Amino acid sequence: MKDYLFLHLRDLPYFRALVRGVESEYYQDLDLPSPTLDVGCGDGHFTQLTFERKLDVGLDPWHGPIHEAGTRDVYELLIEGDAAQSPFPDGHFASALSNSVLEHIPHIDAVLTETSRTLRAGAPFLFCVPNERYLSELDIPRRLRQIRLKKLADLYTEWFRFISRVEHADGPEVWEKRLNAAGFELVRWWHYFSPQAMRVLEWGHYFGLPSLIVHVVTRKWLLVPERWNLWLTEKFVRPYASTEPVNDGTFTFYIARKK
Repeated sequence: MKDYLFLHLRDLPYFRALVRGVESEYYQDLDLPSPTLDVGCGDGHFTQLTFERKLDVGLDPWHGPIHEAGTRDVYELLIEGDAAQSPFPDGHFASALSNSVLEHIPHIDAVLTETSRTLRAGAPFLFCVPNERYLSELDIPRRLRQIRLKKLADLYTEWFRFISRVEHADGPEVWEKRLNAAGFELVRWWHYFSPQAMRVLEWGHYFGLPSLIVHVVTRKWLLVPERWNLWLTEKFVRPYASTEPVNDGTFTFYIARKK
């Protein structure tokens, strides 16, 4: 089996690679019959590392990332546009996925309804999003509250939400209501990515600043993406890259089905 953690570490800052490596593994045991719609495909990097076949359609509103996806040759067709206004007819797709995207979309209900419209009856819809513990388990606010700086802790939490562009950090009961209203039924879900892993991700935003500088200059996150150069990073993050479901996980993976 592929080492998805290392594959992501070669191309991404370690905090992003940590959670994406876990998510890549989940898809290996899940069926996505063709034609498949990828809602919020971004630059196609996740698809390139995760799937052995081309996905049928990638849809994304951002001009730069979707054009980068076109260079990867991992989609049969790419559409630059709003997922709430799909150009496809009713029941066109046999499956859909959206990997760590839906939490960023303000008009989430419209996107879910439109995704449902384009899916056939019984088609699976797989997606993962952060839940409420994504914010409540942050390390820096926890430390600030310990020294009675609650207002500063709350400000930091909102700032972290802002920089990570998270519009929705909700639990399964909220997502189930959204899915039902859009014409889906929720089949199964599980929490993953422990609070300890979340804190590694949080601090990675700061320890990863050198990678950001490299990316601005070279358009790459790492100058030397070789195992010998990544062995210490890999050794540090691998204990947190567990795919085992955990009750207090900070992210949630969902399997829904079009009614």
